[in-house]
Amino acid sequence: MLGRIVRLALTRTRLVLILSAVAVVVMGAVGVGAFGKLESGGFDDPSAPSSRAKSLIDREFGGEADLVLLVTPDGGPQSAAATRAGRALTADLKHEPTVDEVTSYWDAPSAGLTSKDGRKVLVLAHIKGNDNQTADRTKTITDRYTGERGAITVQAGGAVAVSNDVDSQVTKDLATAESIAVPVTLILLVLVFGSFVAALLPLVIGVIAVMGTFAELDIIGSFTDVSVFAINITTALGLGLGIDYALLIVNRFREHLADGISVPDALERTVRSAGRTIVFSSSTVAAAMAALLVFPQYFLRSFAYAGIGVVVIAATSAVVVIPALLAALGQKVNAGRLPGSSTVRRSDAPLWGRIATAAMRKPAFTALPALVILLALASPLLKVTFGSPDERVLPTTAQSRIATESLDRDFASNDSAALQLVTKGAVGKDALGGYAARLSRLPGVAQVEASTGTYTAGARKAPSPQDAALSRPRGERLTVAKSPGLSSGSAQTLVRSVRALPAPAGASVLVGGSDAELVDAKHAIASRLPLAIGWIVATTFVLLFLFTGSVVQPLRALVLNSVSLCAAIGAMVWVFQDGHLSGLLGFTPMPMDTSMTVLMFCVAFGLSMDYEVFVTSRIKELHDAGADTASAVAGGLSRTGRLVTMAAVLLGASFFAFGTGKVSFIQMFGLGSGLAILIDAVAVRGILVPAAMRLLGRAAWYAPGPLRRLHARAGLSDADPADLPPQPAAVPTGV
Repeated sequence: MLGRIVRLALTRTRLVLILSAVAVVVMGAVGVGAFGKLESGGFDDPSAPSSRAKSLIDREFGGEADLVLLVTPDGGPQSAAATRAGRALTADLKHEPTVDEVTSYWDAPSAGLTSKDGRKVLVLAHIKGNDNQTADRTKTITDRYTGERGAITVQAGGAVAVSNDVDSQVTKDLATAESIAVPVTLILLVLVFGSFVAALLPLVIGVIAVMGTFAELDIIGSFTDVSVFAINITTALGLGLGIDYALLIVNRFREHLADGISVPDALERTVRSAGRTIVFSSSTVAAAMAALLVFPQYFLRSFAYAGIGVVVIAATSAVVVIPALLAALGQKVNAGRLPGSSTVRRSDAPLWGRIATAAMRKPAFTALPALVILLALASPLLKVTFGSPDERVLPTTAQSRIATESLDRDFASNDSAALQLVTKGAVGKDALGGYAARLSRLPGVAQVEASTGTYTAGARKAPSPQDAALSRPRGERLTVAKSPGLSSGSAQTLVRSVRALPAPAGASVLVGGSDAELVDAKHAIASRLPLAIGWIVATTFVLLFLFTGSVVQPLRALVLNSVSLCAAIGAMVWVFQDGHLSGLLGFTPMPMDTSMTVLMFCVAFGLSMDYEVFVTSRIKELHDAGADTASAVAGGLSRTGRLVTMAAVLLGASFFAFGTGKVSFIQMFGLGSGLAILIDAVAVRGILVPAAMRLLGRAAWYAPGPLRRLHARAGLSDADPADLPPQPAAVPTGV
């Protein structure tokens, strides 16, 4: 297969490049349509009770109050000027075709719509539509109705306003991150390659990967929901993998040219060796990203769509398009050389060989300090808590955050944060009243509103005219207001208590609201996490076995990669949950975002396996050439250590750029992924891998007889023995 690609690149160079250019143009034209199809939600499990409750409330009761307008009247809410302005605001909202279920202080003054000090009041509404429609409509409504409106000042809060501000801020953050990452990466690429022409080749892979993935997202978005956040992973991974694969294939090609090998022979050896490594490397990354498909939230599945697409397209362009470019360039790949730079930057790095040799001389003594440091970084995981994004992920200056925090702080009860219950099936008044009374006695409940009245601590107040709207022929709706100051953990406990309460006779009850959504989201991820981890372990084991012919190498890789990932995620817990560096980075400490933590794990694991394959490929080449394990490891690290370090620094720069953002879960993902990459490239590849290989000795290449025979038939190996580098000098005595 790879041999045919080389021959095609050499004999049909112009045709391959023309078809590639046409494909990029077509993919770009198709990919533009993706931006109109991507959605802003996707954090909830559509089959969860809270999601079904929301759908039922939307269909039968006009929807939950997800937009909250916080109104500050001049001279108090009952002044004549404020009353006129407030009633005008209410009337205008009711005439908006995208708004439903408007509840205003000026229609029915109540304690729930008035702040504790009586200076602020609320207007509640529901924005119609799906996630994408809601995002656009919320922006229109908030732009139209917020700000100074005569005698009143209006601020927008609530779930949809927060989501709108998050989407807007993430778009700005992405632009800022790219404006930093791209120039920095370009400069580093030129310094790494020492040639302007060679430095452009990773960008070719990156552009093809990004354009192709956008086209893929457009097609998938026509059939199912795809999150707008998939753009982030597409651009970051497209550029990052372009750098990784170009470093591997271009460096190998330039090394062969520097050794005096002809362009055709150099290209053939490069594609057969480095191309094989890229195929295996991309397979491990794609397999890790595919684990996200097991989760029901389309927010996570969208990253699988984008991640698999960008990896496959990047690898394809690296082994098809880049060889054609190298065939066309030949020796000109070194053109535009930096002053003072050598003709070719070889990947050989004696320093990494010496570090590996030192690690293998006293493996336990060398590995122990590194493990202690990594385990110390991982220790905050012992007290990790998980949550979902809320207004605290935004800067303190965001309007929706200011308004939403005022609801929690200044109002005795926050109806927009209440539990929303809906019955499936008609309920008699006596049964409904008894059920509502029992609900009101639960710890953490301030009051319960039902069509039969308002209940506090089991006592009932007569129903108001508004309560009648909570009843329908096919079901009843109840609003359970939480006690002021109830913590997130206690609120989740309340959700479980409400669900455990026997439903009224003849009906079943669905519990919704933001706290119920959090409980269900955590359950959806936790229940499927073993399947995702099992998939990653199984695919990694199979791929690395096919790559190495050993059953020990996959196990060694899984253990070491898990340690480095735990260290990176633990460091993020220390920063973003415990609040260290919050002043420097400008975020509010809060529980770890469940979905983003899972995403960071899958992305970082895939990239760590990327480097695992890079290093192991050279070690295996030397071992297959007859070197003992210690010599193969030292020589392999000498040849790949610099390359892996450069790739990690360049890719880390792309992820670290997200740390400049203003949305905390994007900061966490970027900094955590970048840190995981650097830990893996330096501590794991440089120290722990040599130490582990020395301790394993010959057992590092062990496989049972049947599996050895299976690998002989199904495993892939370099096709040409000439591709194998010469055996390095023996490692000094004592190693």
